[in-house]
Amino acid sequence: MRRAAVLLHRSLALCTAVALLGACGRSEADEGRVPAAPAGVTAAAGSSTSVHVMWNAVTAEPPVEVYEVYRGRTKVEDVPASEHMVDVSRLRPSTGYVFTVRARDTAGRLGPPGREVRATTPAAVAADGRAPTVPGGARGRVVGSRAVQLSWSAATDDTGVVSYDVYQGGSKIHSVGGAQTATVVTRLRPGTRYAFTVRARDAADNVSPPGATVRLTTPGTDDGRATAPTGFRATTHRADGAYYLDLAWIPPRADGVIAEYQIRLDGQPATSLVYGGNAPRDRATYSFYVGREAGETHRVRIRAKLPDGTWGGFTAERTVTTG
Repeated sequence: MRRAAVLLHRSLALCTAVALLGACGRSEADEGRVPAAPAGVTAAAGSSTSVHVMWNAVTAEPPVEVYEVYRGRTKVEDVPASEHMVDVSRLRPSTGYVFTVRARDTAGRLGPPGREVRATTPAAVAADGRAPTVPGGARGRVVGSRAVQLSWSAATDDTGVVSYDVYQGGSKIHSVGGAQTATVVTRLRPGTRYAFTVRARDAADNVSPPGATVRLTTPGTDDGRATAPTGFRATTHRADGAYYLDLAWIPPRADGVIAEYQIRLDGQPATSLVYGGNAPRDRATYSFYVGREAGETHRVRIRAKLPDGTWGGFTAERTVTTG
């Protein structure tokens, strides 16, 4: 009996000792862990006054809500969790900078910084209106169902090439420093055709024409269903004697921001919707004019332009009648 009392006393003492860390018997896993430090952080000057910072996504539970980008000890950008790159602007020419990135989860907990990366902005160039030459010798190869490797020959410029921008179709999807003539582009879709081009940029933000197109197809299959907006609804309303089509949807889950949509009406492209810096992430709506006649039936569906520069799948078609 006495031995049992001693064991109980020790158990109570142990619970008291860990009370500051939480209730007795509660583990750190119950609360979740702070996000890990972002890996793969890189920084490259984009012009004499900007630096392009990139990093890999962090998986956490609770999920990451924001990435905090620091210049030295100063936080300069809050980047939504769906984005993994940012152009830090308003910098000084001919200046060296140190950047770090930290992940903050939806519970407000801030993880440790990733490794420090350094970049130096080039000198400012007055009245430079000449763009770099076209990057030559562009070529590439597939390195997996979600990545490709691209390379090219260096461009030339009277003041020096500061960076190379990689485009897929008409969308800029990647950027590297001017001393780099190869890169691996990740976060692509399996079973998808891509058309990549590279442009050179100088310190005055003059951009060259695109180099030769590199066409690659990633292996695997992708029917587009996972890339279509969900929860798609279509209704109509009347205002000032006219009818409008009201659309609502949830943007597809993608590794980046969805800023452009294409709307098809009655089987034909009707309009393109392009958001600025505040593209919706949870619920999107859009309304547009369809005419003044009541009793007209329309078929409508929508698709999103993904961060890799390709179009995702269409939603199911909805049918609505004015009036």
